[in-house]
Order: sequence, then C-alpha cells, then structure tokens
Amino acid sequence: MSQALPVALELYKEHLLVTKALSLYTVEAYINDLIQLQSFCQKDILQIESSDIFKYLSTVENIYTRNRRLSSINSFFSFCQSNDFISYWEKIPSAKLPKALPVYLSHEEIMRGLNSIDRSKITGLRDYAFILFLYATGARVSEALMCKREDIKDEWLTIRYAKGEKERVVPIAKSALEALEEYHSHIDISSKWLWLNYKGDRLSRITAFKIVKKYLGVSPHTLRHSYASTLILGGADLRVVQELLGHTSLATTQIYTHIENSELKDTIYKYHPMSKNI
Repeated sequence: MSQALPVALELYKEHLLVTKALSLYTVEAYINDLIQLQSFCQKDILQIESSDIFKYLSTVENIYTRNRRLSSINSFFSFCQSNDFISYWEKIPSAKLPKALPVYLSHEEIMRGLNSIDRSKITGLRDYAFILFLYATGARVSEALMCKREDIKDEWLTIRYAKGEKERVVPIAKSALEALEEYHSHIDISSKWLWLNYKGDRLSRITAFKIVKKYLGVSPHTLRHSYASTLILGGADLRVVQELLGHTSLATTQIYTHIENSELKDTIYKYHPMSKNI
C-alpha cells in the first residue's frame, strides 16, 4: 500500500490534474520529483528551504534532469505561495543549457546521396531535383513546397511564403535549375507548383520528409543547415547569410559561427603537433 501524500502535495496533484489538465503520466513525474526532494531533505516539504534545494540539486549530475526537477520544484512552491501554504517563494533559475550545434551534412555526403537516386523514373528525377533545390537555396521545406513556376526568373528564386511573411530573393545554382528543368520536362506543365506527387497534386510535407530521409537519412531542415554551414565555412559574410536565410535577427544566424569555430578546433586537434597540450 502506497504511503499517503502530504496534504500540500495532494492538493497540488489535484491542481495539476484538474486545473492544468495535465496527463496522469506528467503529473506523476512532477509528484515523484517532489517526493525525492522531501526524502533527500528528511523534513516536511513545506519546511524545505532554498539551501536544501540547492544541496539536493547538486547531487543530480545530468543538467537536463536537474532542470526538469527544478521545474517541478518551482511549480510546486509557487502553487504553495499562491494558496498561502508558505509566505514567500522566489523562483530558482534553471541552469543554462549548452547550445547544440545544428546538424549538417558536408557537400560530399549530400552528393553521395544524390548520386544514389535512380533518375530513370519521374519520381527519381523529382527527388534528385528537390534535394538539390533545398541544398542550393537554403529554403525551408514549407517554403519550397509553396514555390510556383513563376517564382523562378533568371537563376533567382523569390520566396513569397517565408516564415513571418517576409519575402526574400535568393540565387539558385545552375545545376539545381538544370535538374528542375529535367524533372519538369517529364511532367504535366499545366500545374503552377514546382513540386508534384504522382497524382499531379502539390507535394505534401510528409512526402518531402520521406524523400530526404530516404536518400540522406536526415530531415529536410538539415539541408537548410547544410546550406548555411557551407556558406559560413566558405567565408561568407554573416549578414549575407542572414539575408539568404530570411532570419529577422542576426543572433539566429550566429549559431553557424560556432560550427566554424568547431571546425577550426577539430583541425588544430588533428594536425597541430602540440594539440594534446592545448
């Protein structure tokens, strides 16, 4: 028979289930975090102080687990303060998570995947052209699927359905245009859309994902990261890359400079004779 919860925890659990309408699984996770805290501190949960919580959190090595448990703790004590179970609670800030570098493929990896496509079939021509198009333009998959034939003029693509309704114009590599023209020469040219399914309707996002996953093993968005990373590693100006990607803030684009720094560091470690002392 499970031990009865303290009154404050019982009321908090009801609050999560009824007022917040959280799933039972999520609620149990919150409550278990708080039970572990109380067990560690060996005192009534409403008597636990910030110093006790810091000691408890210091025993949790994984930063993601620590932040999750802290979220449970902050939520509970904020609830207690709102209901006058405790007089005061100051939220404890979460630890800053390390910023993950975008996953990207090298040019060689992308071309290897492209060369595996059977272009003797219409779907193969489309898949080849579509992957090359994403890599050559840096377009989001949602933007690419909304592109019309009229949006391409003289090796330039106008992206009209950009995130945040911000229109932009980007150049397209000649090889990508040639692949697109080859694909279009084998399909019904009456459609206004660039990318079609086997029924002649506009290609769906799900099918687009499957195409890229099949040949490259990644999501379409990885090709956008690959486009940006290739430009940065090639020495492109950050503001130019920002414009090409359609980022409103330069800070969003700066994540790719970390890739450049990572590449430089890896090169030093690999080739510099003193790398083991760095």
